[in-house]
Amino acid sequence: MNLHRPSRLGSRIGRASRQRGFSLIEIIIVLVLIGIVLGIIANQLAGAGDSGRTRATVIQLQGLAGKIETYALDNGSAPDRLEDLVQRPANASNWMGPYAKAEDLKDPWNRELVYRKPGTNGRDFDLLSYGADGKEGGEGTKGADIVAK
Repeated sequence: MNLHRPSRLGSRIGRASRQRGFSLIEIIIVLVLIGIVLGIIANQLAGAGDSGRTRATVIQLQGLAGKIETYALDNGSAPDRLEDLVQRPANASNWMGPYAKAEDLKDPWNRELVYRKPGTNGRDFDLLSYGADGKEGGEGTKGADIVAK
């Protein structure tokens, strides 16, 4: 008979005291890594939003360019201002509008579309949005101007 045999309870307590939890440094490293991953995901989602808005702007500009051409067919020339598509101007003798709604004159970033009459390169008009950055010129999804073709 062995009287000096340790009890099971004693061995469990000894084992539990030898186990250690996560150190503060390890927890901070994990939190930093999670933050980096979330930052990358958020950046990708923001870029996808601008890409979708860019596509929506292209479609919007094409539709509005068609409305400008309809106005020109009715009145003999393109409107002097985009607002002439919404409200009848004094010089429009055969105005059959409204050709557009006021909200059609803003891009998906809620900025006024740019309209120039006469346009460049011999065109009757230019219609464009300055895109995500709201500034003339630029390159890429966030910086490039979006032009009606």
